[in-house]
Amino acid sequence: MLRPLAGLFCLCLVATDATAAEGFGFDDVAGKAHQLSQKKWSAPPGVPDFLADIEYSRFQEIRFREERNLWRGTDSRFQVMLTPAGHYFSHAVALNEIRAGEVKPIPFVRDNFTYPSEEFAKRVPADLGYAGFRLTYPLRGPDINNQFLSFAGASYFRGVGRNDGFGLSARGVAIDTGLPSGEEFPSFTEFWLEKPSAGAEQVVVHALLDGPSLTGAYRFTVRPGDALEIDVKARLFFRKSAELPGYAPLTSMFYYGENTLRPDGEWRPQTHDSDGLLVVAGDSGEWLWRPLINPASLRMSYLRADDPRGFGLIQRDRDFRDFHDLEARYERRPSAWVRPEGNWGQGNVVLVEIPTRSEVNDNIVAFWSPEEAPASGEPVDLSYTLTFGPPGISGHPSGMAMNTFLGDGNRIGGGDQKGAYRILVDFAGGPLDDIDAGADVVSQVSGIDNTEVLEHFVEYSEPTGQWRLSMLVRPAPDRNLALRAFLSRGGEPLTETWTYELPPGVDIRSQ
Repeated sequence: MLRPLAGLFCLCLVATDATAAEGFGFDDVAGKAHQLSQKKWSAPPGVPDFLADIEYSRFQEIRFREERNLWRGTDSRFQVMLTPAGHYFSHAVALNEIRAGEVKPIPFVRDNFTYPSEEFAKRVPADLGYAGFRLTYPLRGPDINNQFLSFAGASYFRGVGRNDGFGLSARGVAIDTGLPSGEEFPSFTEFWLEKPSAGAEQVVVHALLDGPSLTGAYRFTVRPGDALEIDVKARLFFRKSAELPGYAPLTSMFYYGENTLRPDGEWRPQTHDSDGLLVVAGDSGEWLWRPLINPASLRMSYLRADDPRGFGLIQRDRDFRDFHDLEARYERRPSAWVRPEGNWGQGNVVLVEIPTRSEVNDNIVAFWSPEEAPASGEPVDLSYTLTFGPPGISGHPSGMAMNTFLGDGNRIGGGDQKGAYRILVDFAGGPLDDIDAGADVVSQVSGIDNTEVLEHFVEYSEPTGQWRLSMLVRPAPDRNLALRAFLSRGGEPLTETWTYELPPGVDIRSQ
């Protein structure tokens, strides 16, 4: 079970005297969070209007001077770049450094940045503060400071492995995401960065979170590498009950993909940061793969996951030819995998899919939510490891659904059934890689929500070295097209369970 305990944090932009840091750690932040939870929430002071309303391209002209990196010139391989406040980053945060047994505030210095003009720089308040920070580490060479982790904006943070480009985000917590009542966005308001010792391969960051419904204390133990691993310890204090609390939330973008039609005028084959949700439940150990869609209206799916072993948003398409986008390089976007520690109890992995008409909007959210939301005054402790990196970070042991294609089931190549759809799923990996093309692999397919399965069969695809499941299915009028399928041999599963839902009004179903 998630265990009651304590924690979260507050905004403080005024520098204070250095305080002794001996023994400073997670419990100290949790104490601040607990005290803060006894007080009424107040929004942190916002940035001046000219910074809040600044255009994105102009905001990008505000650049941190790399020669001012925190820990530059020390024996640490880690360095810290500071993030300007403004635009999406509507308020500043308090930053502290823990070095040589002392906690010292990191003061705001206006000259740490270059600005679009001297006139612009004069308008920046001398006590503005920073929006967050970016950690660097020599991932691709001893003399290169590669940015690999960024904290900025509400409780968002983004990470990458060695060969990734930045993509999806994680958050400290999600509150009432997708509900008609409206989502709440708690914010990290103070950070403490522990300076690593010489040769250290990990760095520790503490954070305090505050929002209308709760406060929280966090410790992030960060290890960069081929994949970025972050051990997260959190203690949440609920000021009031939340209808839908979301733990270990992930946020991504899916505009269109191989299982949808291209929007009018689009030349790229696909555009997305993630192409599916992967879940492994603790009770059954079954691996579930859910391809993402861009719905016509907001959709919320609840995938039962008692005591979950893991869940994540995955980018399985990793070939440039999947996207043909030289600027965005979506094939380099990382996957993110959450591996819970301890027994989280009964609950669901919740998938929120929000309609979008462009790729600039993050429209996908996934998180775990307990079956019974914590009551007001009830603190919660949880721990998990969050990994950013290539799609194999989940440790998936079985065959995987690599492609999902959708077409009309009443035309040449699709079938001759009015109102039906031809769906193709290509599987590869795991035990499938060790069996001959002529093996007796069979398909197991079931329709859900009155979806009729007219036919299904599996065949080896010699050009790709994959096994293709072909299904002809027909949804009930005005109902979801909903399916579950996997491949087996001799009664034993060879693959994960592919699950799919396509509501009326989406892509081919709207025509």
